[in-house]
Amino acid sequence: MLAARRREQPPYWFAERLLAVLSGRRPVHWMLGHSLGDAYDHLVRIADGAPLRPANRAMPTVWKWGEFHPRPGVIEAFALITGGGRLRAMAFRLEQGPEDRRWRCAAVDLGDRDTAGPDD
Repeated sequence: MLAARRREQPPYWFAERLLAVLSGRRPVHWMLGHSLGDAYDHLVRIADGAPLRPANRAMPTVWKWGEFHPRPGVIEAFALITGGGRLRAMAFRLEQGPEDRRWRCAAVDLGDRDTAGPDD
């Protein structure tokens, strides 16, 4: 029951989906309806290299995640990703649509200089 509740939380839901795209398990267009314009464009740029795919082909997983709510309708979240003997961090921002109340990814950052966007 607890695991099912965790999967329903927006930060965990997005962490799993971003991981699937950034590890090469899913195509980037899988996030099209779940990302705002600039965030989607950034995902397109960084997903091509599958930066979260471990070299030894071990399946990466979301180990831990956390969230902060700076104001209503905004979640700043992080996920710690394990796989291939490495621990990686991913930060992302979620914004809730004012009309449809759906959460969308507004930014994603892996902290790597080679995957940072032009404004990061």
